[in-house]
Amino acid sequence: MRLLLRAARLCAPKLPVTAVASSSSSPAVPVGLPRHPARWGSRFHVPPSAEAVARPVGICSMMKLPVQDSAAGLDAAFVGVPLDTGTSNRPGARFGPRQIRAESSLLRRFNGSTGAAPFDSLLVADIGDVHVNPYSLPQSCRLIRGAFQDIVGSGCVPLTLGGDHTITYPILQAVAERHGPVGLVHVDAHTDTADTALGEKIYHGTPFRRCVEEGLLDCGRVVQIGIRGSSYDPDPYKYCRDQGFRVVPAEECWMRSLVPLMVEVRQQMGDRPVYISFDIDGLDPAYAPGTGTPEVAGLTPAQALEIIRGCKGLNVVGCDLVEVAPMYDISGNTALLGANLLFEMLCILPGVKTM
Repeated sequence: MRLLLRAARLCAPKLPVTAVASSSSSPAVPVGLPRHPARWGSRFHVPPSAEAVARPVGICSMMKLPVQDSAAGLDAAFVGVPLDTGTSNRPGARFGPRQIRAESSLLRRFNGSTGAAPFDSLLVADIGDVHVNPYSLPQSCRLIRGAFQDIVGSGCVPLTLGGDHTITYPILQAVAERHGPVGLVHVDAHTDTADTALGEKIYHGTPFRRCVEEGLLDCGRVVQIGIRGSSYDPDPYKYCRDQGFRVVPAEECWMRSLVPLMVEVRQQMGDRPVYISFDIDGLDPAYAPGTGTPEVAGLTPAQALEIIRGCKGLNVVGCDLVEVAPMYDISGNTALLGANLLFEMLCILPGVKTM
């Protein structure tokens, strides 16, 4: 698997000799700073506390985690796929992984709302970016599939930073190769089940139709949440429903909690493998303007948390967060929201303890 950032090994700079106090029983700690267990006392990779290491310090990895060149030995891994060649409207999602990583420095070790302690449960690292070819979408899909065959083949659960939604197609090729047809929790403004556009069968509007055609999805265990917007067809959800998908339009989500919906989704998914694919445009552009194909009247961040937290207990074998295009949101808040949603996905993976 060809990943970038192969030379990087640590997410924090080496400490000057004059600023280190050491002993035979504990790692070196900067003089004058507290010996914070979130950085220095765990057998897992743990994000550094801003009480001990300033947020702007260090390599820009996801949550300032260590950077590895492969998923070997990891339980879960953050991996970037900086590709937006399949975008139909505003480009820029190729810069999503970089900005999500930058904003993720604000995240901390524990989930204070759910009690999840992923970094006391799983060995997690950032394994860099898939080495895509922005000049060739078919070749990029082959590269993505090969990279994810290596990741899931090692027993690691990928948490992917997109990139446009095209990337989910080759990812699911690799995931289904290991796990068989998977259930899908898909949050989006669009169903992404078109057939072609301008004669092309692969772009960010077609990934789930291609997945259906190749038998990658367990169609009776597919739910699409937040779907909305104008359409080219008077019955835009017919294809999805004909396949057995459950489509939950945004109108059915307005002004209500989605906790009851997720009770039904958990029953639908059962104990078989499930993949989560979250397009940031599933959220209303008031909250997430930094995306390529925004649609009005979408979900709220609170509903996004209800959906992801509602997946706790499912056999989740992979996740992605796609379509963050940072240049359309100079505040950085869209990428910050994406980083938080990826952390929430990590928190609901099998094996994560609560404290």
